[in-house]
Amino acid sequence: MSEKSHVVTKEGELKLDHVDETLDRMPPEHKDEILQSFDTFKAYLKKRIKLGQSIGLNEEQMALVAQHVADYLAATEEPRNREEKLLQELWKAGNEEQRHKLAHMLVKLAQTAG
Repeated sequence: MSEKSHVVTKEGELKLDHVDETLDRMPPEHKDEILQSFDTFKAYLKKRIKLGQSIGLNEEQMALVAQHVADYLAATEEPRNREEKLLQELWKAGNEEQRHKLAHMLVKLAQTAG
């Protein structure tokens, strides 16, 4: 797979326009596994955040990625539990600034996930 299709390049450059493409490549059964349970979803986010930190992404960069992922999920995935439904409703109700703040909160929530 070429580097041009990754969200973060070897140089640490963030390519937010590649988020949808990256998520589209994820096998549907893997998405289902991640989204089936809110705890599993938070654990998956926590792993991804740790990975982001290990390659030098700061909280703002991670929130920007989280915002793009949330946009993608709100547009393409049906909620699989009450928590995801609530997040989707909040996401759809918020404006750009509110969504960005919610993305920061999701990063913090995932960082503290057990």
